[in-house]
Amino acid sequence: MRTIPAHLLPSKILIVDDNQANVDLLEMVLSFAGFTSIDTTIDPTVVPDQQRNNHYDLILSDLRMPVLDGFALLKLLREEHCTAELPILVITAQTDNESRLKALELGATDFLHKPFDQSEVLNRVVNMLITRHLYKLQVDANTELERKVMERTKELHEITSYVITSLGRAAEFRDNETGLHVVRMSNYCALMARAMGCDEGYTEMLRQASTMHDVGKIGIPDGILLKPGRLTHDEFQIMQEHPTIGGKIIGEHSSGMLAMARIIALTHHEKWDGTGYPAGLKADDIPIEGRIVAICDVFDALTSERPYKKAWSVEETVLHMQKSAGSHFDPALVDVFCSIIDQVLSIKDKYQEPDEEALLSPLQALAMRV
Repeated sequence: MRTIPAHLLPSKILIVDDNQANVDLLEMVLSFAGFTSIDTTIDPTVVPDQQRNNHYDLILSDLRMPVLDGFALLKLLREEHCTAELPILVITAQTDNESRLKALELGATDFLHKPFDQSEVLNRVVNMLITRHLYKLQVDANTELERKVMERTKELHEITSYVITSLGRAAEFRDNETGLHVVRMSNYCALMARAMGCDEGYTEMLRQASTMHDVGKIGIPDGILLKPGRLTHDEFQIMQEHPTIGGKIIGEHSSGMLAMARIIALTHHEKWDGTGYPAGLKADDIPIEGRIVAICDVFDALTSERPYKKAWSVEETVLHMQKSAGSHFDPALVDVFCSIIDQVLSIKDKYQEPDEEALLSPLQALAMRV
């Protein structure tokens, strides 16, 4: 007798036949061969539920059965389970070619006639189980590969997000010691995206990509970037180069977060009426990401104190933005921003700038009080 691989012996097998004697004979043959997990039934109507609960590796079924014949059973099993995953060996006294072809068309994997040869049954069973287990190994391998790919993709996404955020905050630290402007502004952008009905994937990408809006300031001389007073015409011309510099720093990408970050860096100073920079884009020619960031960036800049200016009140800032709708800003997006102002202020309060003394060493703080 053929030696059966040990790993096949625990395979789950179901025998289906309305004749108890046939069931007992098949069970005896398989048990004697060493198979240890065999279920039987003379009621074919319970088979779909049994398969759903037990996930058999092989089903042996008769064709001519009352209530639910083998053809109807094959059809049910094919509808609920991929027959490539579920081997079905039909064992029947029907010898006509039409029945054989119909059973195979309905999802039977193999076909045997009664009375059957016990050795042939065992060989067919073993061959089908070998195929079944190879299939399961392939599925497991694919699942593991998908898990590793997803894990690696997640790691790469996290690394990209970290680099983007770090670059954005590095640029911000040049003219803002805390770097909280990018935190507030990027969260405002996310609030706007959600209010506009964008999905969470896009919203999160916008939140992270927007942190790099001013990365081009890395290329602006300190004498201009950190100047406490108003810039001269020539100095302002140099300052206006930072969107282009930012686009070059980020580089060109076909899709994803870096592509969005580059769009934002290049377009967040464009204006709705076409008077912005660096390209003088107008209205809907300005990418939506640039239009969103323009609003959030200006709001946070105006409501924040800087060495060269006092912070505007929220009321003054909102009024200014409403007056600038249609010239500086997309009017529809200004309406969106104003509709979520309470959420915006919650973010502003959560990430407010620390007191000046909180940034000093104890000796520096003491010296300021003396």
